[in-house]
Formats: sequence, structure tokens, C-alpha cells
Amino acid sequence: MLRVGLTGGIGAGKSEVSRRFAALGAVVIDADTAAREVVEPGTPGLDRIAAAFGPKVLRPDGSLDRARLAAIVFADGAARARLNAIVHPLVHERMRAAEAAAVRAGGDGLVVVHDVPLLAEGGEQRAAGFDLVIVVDAPPDVQAERLAGQRMMTQEQALARMAAQASREARLAVADIVIDNSGTLADLDRRVAEVWADLRARADG
Repeated sequence: MLRVGLTGGIGAGKSEVSRRFAALGAVVIDADTAAREVVEPGTPGLDRIAAAFGPKVLRPDGSLDRARLAAIVFADGAARARLNAIVHPLVHERMRAAEAAAVRAGGDGLVVVHDVPLLAEGGEQRAAGFDLVIVVDAPPDVQAERLAGQRMMTQEQALARMAAQASREARLAVADIVIDNSGTLADLDRRVAEVWADLRARADG
């Protein structure tokens, strides 16, 4: 089995790459999906968030009001650290369980891709938990343009989200492989195909 960490700044196109790897045969374990699951109503994760940030972050039906929580944590580094301390251990546990299930089902030769938006924020120690790390990269102006066009963010909102993540330099510092996604989708397809051939060779070897 080859364990791959996949990351990239918001708007860089990591999700596009993740979908392509899944279509090619990788087992993709998505940290964002795990993060949603561990704060569903009735979970200890949601209870801890409500205790830390107050009932204002809950909707009338008891589910998490993600927009309200995001407005709080992206404006306050201490609040963001408090949220991460609650959610990250639960997400890691959920992803480890998903990987173990994939190994039981798939046997040898698997390429397991952990799609982790904040991998670089954990530094070299977090990156060392994988056989290799792939970073999807795009220039900051391209990231901001995509966030405005695809997620309808204002320039201010886009820059705030980008500033809340690790710098481009910090992400590239933990990369074993870089996928440049500053071009067209056809360019991306070609680069992903090249990287996938490399991953398959490593897994089979």
C-alpha cells in the first residue's frame, strides 16, 4: 500500500485532482467529509463545539451553522486554534478507521490518498505520516479569482480564507510532488496522468 497525502491551498484545485485520482482507481479519504461527519447532530464533536463557542453556532434544528462558525474562526486566530483542537483529533481518528477498512477490503497494491486541506499546517511531522506528499499549486491571484468565480466570495473574503491557511511556501516545503494547476483542465489531466503512473509504479514496486 502507498499512503499519499494530498493538499493544496483553497482555490488551488485540490478537489479536481482528488476526483481524478479516485476515477483512476485510488482510494480517496477526504478530510472535509470526515470533518462534517464528526460534527453531525448527536456527536461528541458538535457538543464540544457548542460548549466552546455557545449556542449561537447551532441552527434551530440543532445542526452546526457552518457559516456562522466560519465567520467567527476566520476572524480570530485563537478561536480557529480552539476549533482545530476539537475537530482535528476526531478527523484523524475517522480517517485512520477509513484507511484500515480500505486495506481490509483491497489488499496489496492500494494507492490510498488522504485529501487533507490543512496538511501543511501540521508541518513536517504531519507530512512525515505519509509515504509521500502531493501539493496542488496555483499562484495566489489565480486562487483568489477562482474563489470569486466559483464560490462567490468577495476579494476580501477570499484573501482572508487564504491568509488563514499555511503560506504557499510552507505547502511547497512539504511537497514530494507538485501538481501545477495554473493552466487548463486539459493541462491538469495530463499532469495527473503522469503522477498517477508514478504512484502506481511505487505501489506495485
